[in-house]
Amino acid sequence: MRLSGAEILMECLRAEGVDVFFGYPGGVVLPLYHKLGAYPDVKHVLVRHEQAAAHAADGYARVSGRTGVCLATSGPGATNLVTGITTAHMDSVPIVVITGNVARDLIGRDGFQEADITGITLPITKHNYLLMRASEIAQAVKEAFHIASTGRKGPVLVDIPKDVFIEEADWDGYPTDVSLRGYPIMDIPRDDEVAVAADVINSAKKPIIIAGHGVVQSGAAAELRQLAELADVPVLTTLLGISGFPDDHPLSFGFLGMHGHFYANMAADRADVVIGIGMRFDDRAMGRFKDFNPTARIVHIDIDPAEIGKNFHTHAPVNGDVRETLLRLLPRLEPVSHPQWRAEIEAIKADHPTNYIDEGTAVTGPWLVQALAEETEGQATVVTGVGQHQMWGAQYYPYTRPRQWVTSGGLGTMGYEVPAAMGAQFAQQEPVWSICGDGGFQMTSQELQTVREHDLPVRFAIFNNGFLGMVRQWQELFYENNYHSVDIGQPDFVKLAEAYGIPGLRATTRAEARQVIREAEALDGPVVIDFQLEPEENVWPMVPAGAALSETIESAEDL
Repeated sequence: MRLSGAEILMECLRAEGVDVFFGYPGGVVLPLYHKLGAYPDVKHVLVRHEQAAAHAADGYARVSGRTGVCLATSGPGATNLVTGITTAHMDSVPIVVITGNVARDLIGRDGFQEADITGITLPITKHNYLLMRASEIAQAVKEAFHIASTGRKGPVLVDIPKDVFIEEADWDGYPTDVSLRGYPIMDIPRDDEVAVAADVINSAKKPIIIAGHGVVQSGAAAELRQLAELADVPVLTTLLGISGFPDDHPLSFGFLGMHGHFYANMAADRADVVIGIGMRFDDRAMGRFKDFNPTARIVHIDIDPAEIGKNFHTHAPVNGDVRETLLRLLPRLEPVSHPQWRAEIEAIKADHPTNYIDEGTAVTGPWLVQALAEETEGQATVVTGVGQHQMWGAQYYPYTRPRQWVTSGGLGTMGYEVPAAMGAQFAQQEPVWSICGDGGFQMTSQELQTVREHDLPVRFAIFNNGFLGMVRQWQELFYENNYHSVDIGQPDFVKLAEAYGIPGLRATTRAEARQVIREAEALDGPVVIDFQLEPEENVWPMVPAGAALSETIESAEDL
C-alpha cells in the first residue's frame, strides 16, 4: 500500500494510541489537515495560539501519564511553540511536537515563513528530526515517542516539509521495534550503588526524603510510601514532587524551597542523611548551595546521570529509574523508627506553622485555597500558573494522589494555567480547577474559546489582586517599595467570560467566595470566577534570593 506522508503520519499517531492532539493550521501543514477527516478517532483540538498547543499537550501528559502531542505550521507557528517546549523540557514532560516546514527546495533559502526550528530547539528537546522523505516518517515517529517517554522524559520535535506530507511512500505498517545507538536507558540501577545507598539510609539517625517529579513520572508513589514507612523517614517534596506523597500521611512534612513550608526547610537543613529521589537539587529548592546542610550525607536517586553530583557532592549516587530503584532498595532496608527526629520536626511545625489565614471577611490567597480545598473535599486536580497564587496553591491545598498537581516549575511560565488546564481536562472526566493569576490569565485567555467549543468543565479561579503579585512583592521587599510596571490593569473578567459564552462569577467577600465555588461546582461546563483578593498580600515563608534554607524568613520584619 502506498500512502502520502500526511496519511503515514496519521496512521502512526493512531498506532501510538493518540486520542487527542492540539494544533493550529497554516499553509505548509494543509496537506495534513486535508487528511484529518479520515481519522476521526484521532481528535484534533484547534487552539487559538500555538503556545497553547504545547502547554495543552504538556498538561495532558502530566495528568494522563501518556505522551502529549501538538502541531504547528512553519515559521512563526513553530517558533510560537518554543516556550511550551522549554516548559516541558525543564520539567521532564513527554510531548511529541510536530511542525511543518517549507518545501524541501526552499529550505535554507529564507523562504516565506521559514524558520530553522530544529536548530532553534536543539537545546530544549531530547532529540529532533527534520524528515526529508515520506518513507522516513514512520520510523522517526516511532523513535520520537520512544525517546519522549523513556529515560528522563521530555519533548521531541519532528519537522516535516510540506512536499513530504504530499509525497507517497510504501506503508508496511507501524514499526514494532526501536534500536537507537547512543541512547542507553539507565533504568535498572547497579546493585553496588543500591547497596551503598541502603547502608547510608540504615545508619541514619535523622534522615529526610526529598521527593521530586521523578516519583510521579515513574509511577513510584506506592514504593516511596513503603520506603518512608519501613525506614520511618519524614518526606518532603519539591514543588513538582507535590502529589507524589500524600499530604495527609503522618510522615508528610510539606514541600521545601523558596516558598516552601518553614518546617520543611528546617528539617532539610538539620537532617544527617538527605535522600533525594527523582529531583534535581536545584537552587529554588535548596537555597544557597554552599550553605545547604554541609554535614549531611546525600543519597541521590535519579534516572539522569548528569543530575547526580551536579550541584552537590553525592555520597551515595544511584543512577536508575525511581520505581525500579526503590523496588531494589526496599529489601535492603532495615525496619527502624526515628521518634525523636520526627518529634523535633513536629516541634518546629508547632512553633512555625505555615498558616497565614487571618480572621475577617477579606479574601486572601491562603484562605481562598483552603476554601477551595474544603468545598472540593481535596479531590480536585489543580493546575496553576506561576506566581503568588501558585505558591498558595502548593502550600494550602491537600494533595493525596499522584498527578493531582500540575504546574510549571523549572521554567516558571506565566500563561501556563489556562491551556495546561485545558489539556489536563482532556485527560480526565472530573472537572479541573485552574488557579490563575490575573496577569498570567491575560496571556492565554484566548483559549477560553477552545474551552467553550469543547464544553470543558474547567473552573478558572482568578486570584485577582490587580498586580503582578510576585514581582510586586519583590519590589516591596528588596527594591524600596518602588513599584514599577506591576499594576497590570485588566478587563472585566466576568464580561470577558460572558463574551466567550462562559458563565462569569465574582466574589469580593469570603461568604461570596464560598457561594460562587459551590455554584461553579454545580455547573456542567466551564466557568470563570473573579476572586477579588487583597492587593498587597505577600507569600510567606520565604527564602530570599541567594539565602540558605536556614535563613528562611516569615515576615518582612525578619529581613
